[in-house]
Amino acid sequence: MATDTGTQAIDRAAQLLVRVVESSRPLSVGDLAERAGLPKSTTSRLVAALERQGLVQRLGERGRLRPGPVLLRYAARDTAATLVELAAPNLRRLADVSGETVNLAVPGPHGVEHLAQEDTAHFVGLTDWVGRKVPFELAANGKCFLAFGGAAKDTAALRKIRARGYATSIDELEVGLTAIAAPVLAQSGDAIAALSISGPTTRLTSDRIAQLAPLLVDEAHQLATRLGHTDHARGAA
Repeated sequence: MATDTGTQAIDRAAQLLVRVVESSRPLSVGDLAERAGLPKSTTSRLVAALERQGLVQRLGERGRLRPGPVLLRYAARDTAATLVELAAPNLRRLADVSGETVNLAVPGPHGVEHLAQEDTAHFVGLTDWVGRKVPFELAANGKCFLAFGGAAKDTAALRKIRARGYATSIDELEVGLTAIAAPVLAQSGDAIAALSISGPTTRLTSDRIAQLAPLLVDEAHQLATRLGHTDHARGAA
């Protein structure tokens, strides 16, 4: 009987995972429960198990469900080159133009995960972000993930990010640190990655942000195209 129950739980979890992967839009736990014909409590418990293994993720405490970092990393590995390799030219160009630290990040189950970095040309502001996780709400790239598909509740701030196509974080993650980030969008309009430029607030002034933002957004769109997302949305108010 225990074996049957365990097999049934595995089958149900697999069913939920398939629905998340195949859905054209991120699903809430309630949506998923309804589609699978399962009690919401059972669905929530199975989703939690899938989250712990990195197979699904929901950004924010009640965010909608999307494929998790394990599946995203597998999908990237299945292409001709990894996401990091594909993004390398974009990172290099942005680093050359800005002179600041440039990062590639993806949404993880517990925060923003930084995959690659091109370092600043300056002595002040050199920080190695690769491997570090930061909260979605405090980071510019994290705000991109929330604005483009990851937030449980839409807000005026998130709508503003979608309208202009990039996010900022000024003295939020750390006093004296400013970052701007642009989402790398899939065809669904969700952000699957983000490119960011970060440096001291004294250098990344509002005028400098205004100069760099269009270049950053363009590089993010170019990376999305290289990933095959040629029809992705460019943001909407």
